[in-house]
Order: sequence, then C-alpha cells, then structure tokens
Amino acid sequence: MSVSVEPTTVEPKQQEPGASAEALRPHAEDAFAAELTALAAQDDRPRPTRWKLSPWAVATYLLGGTLPDGTVITPKYVGPRRLVEVAVTTLATDRALLLLGVPGTAKTWVSEHLAAAVSGDSTLLVQGTAGTPEEAIRYGWNYAQLLANGPSRDALVPSPVMRAMAEGMTARVEELTRIPADVQDSLITILSEKTLPIPELGQEVQAVRGFNLIATANDRDRGVNDLSSALRRRFNTVVLPLPESVEAEVDIVSRRVDQIGRSLDLPAAPDGVAEIRRVVTVFRELRDGITSDGHTKLKSPSGTLSTAEAISVVTNGLALAAHFGDGVLRAGDVAAGILGAVVRDPAADRVVWQEYLEAVVRERDGWKDFYRACREVSV
Repeated sequence: MSVSVEPTTVEPKQQEPGASAEALRPHAEDAFAAELTALAAQDDRPRPTRWKLSPWAVATYLLGGTLPDGTVITPKYVGPRRLVEVAVTTLATDRALLLLGVPGTAKTWVSEHLAAAVSGDSTLLVQGTAGTPEEAIRYGWNYAQLLANGPSRDALVPSPVMRAMAEGMTARVEELTRIPADVQDSLITILSEKTLPIPELGQEVQAVRGFNLIATANDRDRGVNDLSSALRRRFNTVVLPLPESVEAEVDIVSRRVDQIGRSLDLPAAPDGVAEIRRVVTVFRELRDGITSDGHTKLKSPSGTLSTAEAISVVTNGLALAAHFGDGVLRAGDVAAGILGAVVRDPAADRVVWQEYLEAVVRERDGWKDFYRACREVSV
C-alpha cells in the first residue's frame, strides 16, 4: 500500500557572501530581486497557494510597468500581453505549461522569469538532451548508501521535479522534445495524477498545492522526439512568436545587450542603436526571404537568425569596440559576427550571403561602410 512521503525540504540556495554580485549570469530572482520585492510589497490581489505574487503582479513583472509608488518594473519580455496572461493563468490551474517556438523566441528566458516570479526560485531545472535519463525527472539513488543499507529515503536522490512537487514550487523542463520519448512519458503520471510513485519503497510523493511545471520545446525539433498525444494533452501550449516589427526587435536586442554589457563591465556604446537596427534588419530580411520594402525576394540561409543570435552578434561587436576600437559600435565590429551567424553551411549559405551583399547591401543608401566591412571578412 502506498503512503504519502513527507515533503522533501528544499534547502535555501547556498552562496558565498557577494556571490550573487560576482555571478556572470545571476538567476532571475537574484538579478531582479528589488523589483520582485517592490511588487510583493504593493501586490494586494489574491495569490494562489504558495505563490510569491498574484497572477497580475507576475504578468506585470514580465511585461513591465510602473507601480503606484513610482517604482519602474522593467520589461523582461516584449510581445503580446495576452500570451503572457494565458501563460500565467495556466500556472494557476492544474495544467502544465508548454512554451513552444522557433529558436531565439525567449522560451527559456520567459520560463525562468515565470518560475522566479511565481515561486521565487528558478533553479528547479531539468535540461533536456538526447541523453537525459528517467532519473532526471523522477529520482535517482545514492549508490553508496543503496549498496550499504538497501533502498531507503536516505539513499533516494530527488529530482528537481520531485522537489517541486513536495514543496509546491514551479519546476522547469528545457527542450522537452530533445528528451527520449520513453523518458518524456514519465511525466504523464506526474501531470495527470499529481503523484510520483516510488515502487522500491512502496511509497509515493504527492504534489502539494502550488506545484506546476513549465516545459519548453523548439519548433525546429519536430520529428526529433515528438510528444505523445497523452503527454501533449497534459499541457496548455503557448506559442511564442518572433518579434512583430523591427522596432520591437531592436528594443529587445538593445535591452538585453545593455544588461549583458553591464554584467561584463563593457562600456555603453554611444549611438549603438544604429548598428543594432542594421543587424536586426539583415536578420529579418534573410529570415523572411524578402527585403523590408517588399521589392526584392531573397534566399534564406539554413540558420534561424533569431533574436538571440542578434543579441550575441551585437554583444560581441560591443566587446570588439571596447577592447580593440574607440568604444563606438561600428559596422566593422558586427560584420564578422553576422557572417558567422548567416553562413552555417559553408557551401549553400555563402552563396546566399554573397547574393544578399551584392543585390541589397551594396545598393542601400548609407550602408557603404557596412558593405565594405562585410566584404573584408567574407574574403
């Protein structure tokens, strides 16, 4: 007969003094602790059990806004408000949330910030790969104790999902469709029955109120390890789109580059928005297969040319400008990064890039410096 297992205590994250400030990339709950604290202090709306904030405050944390006391909440996600509201509402129900989209649509970013705002802890994470074992989702064993004393609670090593169930927290599973199908299906009982059997002990862990799970999956991975219909029914799916406009994408790239630059102690680049806009324009045109004015059809390269890749290109260019230039972000600082992002297939993509350079970039007013810089690194 199965019996409920006492909730597994989740120990506070152990950090050395000042570790958060020294972390290359602090967790969301650490990086934006002041905003989360301000929201909690002024959040007078109903909160689901064990939630740190109300659904309204969680959405405000992600989308940004100004609180009654004047505190500014910076946007973490730039996109349709309704999608965020649906995602947050899903976590307040008994259905899990699946964030679906092409690479670079901020699935992981949104997942992390949702968990930080809802549970105050975004670290209960399972990273999906082709080699992810079932133990990563269910539980494992301390084999030294197992061999010495046999199966026991002391020998059991809880997974992040098990810990989230026991404590009423939000668990995260990244790249769900990269996980083998038989391992994926170990989530079915967890999501439908809200219980995790431990047959070796004749026990189970029952999820307490507040538990839920956020998974992310890549549109481009369809056919790798498709979700079974039984598992897909356990999720409410929210598709995160690419930014609708150039302005929206420039805003996203600018914000993230600024955040990353400050964490790396890179100097702010004056007038860097012009180059950011140029990078975004190139990526969008090649991604869409047509120029922004709609006059010229283009071949698209094999890569995704996502917003995340644009952020990487600009960040690298900012580092070049800071360490090997005059600190001003210029065409020559981003040209090599764009080439590396576009030309993934040395044969086919190089042809696409050369045609774009000659047919579009060369003839575009005000882009002569960019054309020369790209030609130099393309030789």
